[in-house]
Order: sequence, then structure tokens, then C-alpha cells
Amino acid sequence: MKYIAAIDQGTTGTRCILFDHAGNASTMAYREHTQIFPQPGWVEHDPLEIWHAVLEVLHGALDQAGVDASVIEALGITNQRETTLVWNRHTGRPYYNAIVWQCMRTQAICEQLIADGLETFIRERTGLVVATYFAGPKLKWLLENVTGLRAAAERGDAIFGTVDSWIAWNLTGGPNGGAHITDVTNASRTMLMDLRTLEWDQELLDMLGIPRQMLPEIRPSSEACTFGATPTA
Repeated sequence: MKYIAAIDQGTTGTRCILFDHAGNASTMAYREHTQIFPQPGWVEHDPLEIWHAVLEVLHGALDQAGVDASVIEALGITNQRETTLVWNRHTGRPYYNAIVWQCMRTQAICEQLIADGLETFIRERTGLVVATYFAGPKLKWLLENVTGLRAAAERGDAIFGTVDSWIAWNLTGGPNGGAHITDVTNASRTMLMDLRTLEWDQELLDMLGIPRQMLPEIRPSSEACTFGATPTA
């Protein structure tokens, strides 16, 4: 029997469910991860802990079914969408913990955007209000506060993604050719995508001081083999 695997990477934990071709849930595995609170209003996750949790629940669901990974025909990802990660494309090492969607550390950045009269422009371009939820201000904060990150981004070493990008990059090879990609629904929660074109908006990137080469390629989520394949070895 062949299965479709669904990974649900959420704010408090990660689960994997195996579905058969009739849409019946066969097995499920779940693992919580650590919530990190460096100071009041700040929330972080460990990107490596999240990736290890993905592997653990995948293996757990397969073990419960008594099968190996060869029976998985396709794998889909759903995730906490605004949570923001930056890592080295050559090593896979994160430059900083993931900044979670709940985190309030970008309040001053958002207030400045509003004070500069940019709220209407941003809403018309992205469909979003200016708020701390979204990834764009978080990435601006990281570039301004993590030592060496901006230089690494400008060299092309540091890359950004929401949680889907992090998981897909690791699943498709990581430092060995992993696909740096996202889908439209996740990109729409960054406050960096133009809803008219479904592409990254250069004006918004310039406004926030974000190098375009950091960003994943935006792809549709409804086409076959949209995100590539996992290594067979």
C-alpha cells in the first residue's frame, strides 16, 4: 500500500499523518518543541529542534504502520506561516533562533512604517495591515541585530524562509542542493509579496532593507512535483 504523508508543523508541536489513497488516516505521530522566551513579549523556536521533530514524527508514523519511506508517494506541509528563519545555505546552520509569529520585538519597526505614512501602500500591495505578526519586519530586525548576518546575506550565504521553506530545503537535500522555495500562501504572510503579481515586491524589499537574494522562489502549491523530491539515499 502507498501513502501520502502530511506534516503539520505548528506553534507548539509537529505531527505527521499517513493517509491512504481513500483519504483515510492510517497512523499519526506527534512531538512538542520548546518555547523560548528571551524577554517579555519575545518568542523563539530552535530551528534544528523543529527539523529533528519533523524527522522524528515521519519515522514515528512509518514505524506505526510497519513500513519504510519507500511507500510514501507524496508529502505535503502545513505550518505556522509567519515564523521567520535565517540559515547558511552551505552548512544549514541557523544564524539565530526562529522568530515566532507571536513575537512582539518588531513593534518599533511597525510603528515607524506607520509613522512614515506607508500603511496604506503596504496594505494595497500585500493585502496586510502593518503588524508584528508578519515576516518582513522580523527579517529586518534580524538583519539589523544579528552580527554578520547582513554581510552574509549580501554575499549570498544567508537565506531566509518561513517554516515551510526550512522543512522543504532540508527534505530536498539541505546544503547538498536543497530547494530554496516557498508557496504563495506562505509568501503572502511575509508582507513582502505583491498580491497582483504573486512575486516579491522590490519596493517593499528596499523599504525594509532586505537583499532579494535571501528570499526563496515562490511557487504555486497545487502543481505536481512543485517542490522537488527527497534524496533516495
